[in-house]
Amino acid sequence: MEENVEMVVDDKKQLLTCSAEIQNLIYCIRGKQVMIDNDLAILYQVETKNLNKAMKRNIDRFPEDFCFQLTKEENDCLRFHFGTSKEESRGGRRYMPYVYTEQGIAMLSAVLRSDIAVRVSICIMKTFVEMRKYSTHNSLILEKLNGMEQHQIKADLKQEVFEKETNERFERIFEYIETHKEENQKIFFDGQIFDAFAFMTNLVLQANKTIILIDGYVDIVTLNILAKKKTGIDVTIYTLPSARLTTMDIANFNAQYPRLSVKYTTVFHDRFIVIDGTDGYHIGASIKDAGKKCFGINKIEDIAVIKDLLQRA
Repeated sequence: MEENVEMVVDDKKQLLTCSAEIQNLIYCIRGKQVMIDNDLAILYQVETKNLNKAMKRNIDRFPEDFCFQLTKEENDCLRFHFGTSKEESRGGRRYMPYVYTEQGIAMLSAVLRSDIAVRVSICIMKTFVEMRKYSTHNSLILEKLNGMEQHQIKADLKQEVFEKETNERFERIFEYIETHKEENQKIFFDGQIFDAFAFMTNLVLQANKTIILIDGYVDIVTLNILAKKKTGIDVTIYTLPSARLTTMDIANFNAQYPRLSVKYTTVFHDRFIVIDGTDGYHIGASIKDAGKKCFGINKIEDIAVIKDLLQRA
């Protein structure tokens, strides 16, 4: 069976990252699937201390459900079950490791701001989605096949589901990202967080001049998507006065990805994004919640409607 492989290359060396290898680096701690800072640093080709420094410099982007530090008991249990990391074996750790959830890893790709970080984060997120889909599909079948040995079921299903469903599905996702194929309508279902993230990121990357986002419920997750824009693109956000976006969030964004302006209004109910003043999309949910519930994205074909929309902003 062939595995999905993502090749990441820099001037010094090559890093081969495949789904099977990354799965072995994902652990379940406090009921969350996480990756340890040591392993992420190796994949990103940075030092662990520099990876965590980047996180701490942007601590407001890393709430506890994105990143947390292990207790001594959790770390000892992890080492007992899975062995000692290379960094620990050299005596290099003076503090308990940090671990990052799927959302935290997506945020790392923004704060590290490197091609390797973005490409490796996409591969890692792809693996998280593979594991989640496999786990969900597998559990439904186990319920129906009551009485059979569960270990045998997992072994039988792993090759069929992993090869047929995940390989074909995710090859289509990454082919879509590469070709930038545009559709007038797109629907995302509950749980398609990565698919929605990839689609919204692609829209942002299409902008050559301006991005106008009308969304009443923006937060730092919204800014993480907008950070994927090209350099020099002006971003304007129209949102509700009650939006969870602080002055510090805006200042931090502008310090690294200028230029962002936020305007507060109660005129709009729905969500819209307008690229370069000509390409408009109606979005069925706040982009910070993309993939958490079923929602659709529709392209606005009438340029007059887009102009009228902008006049009301």
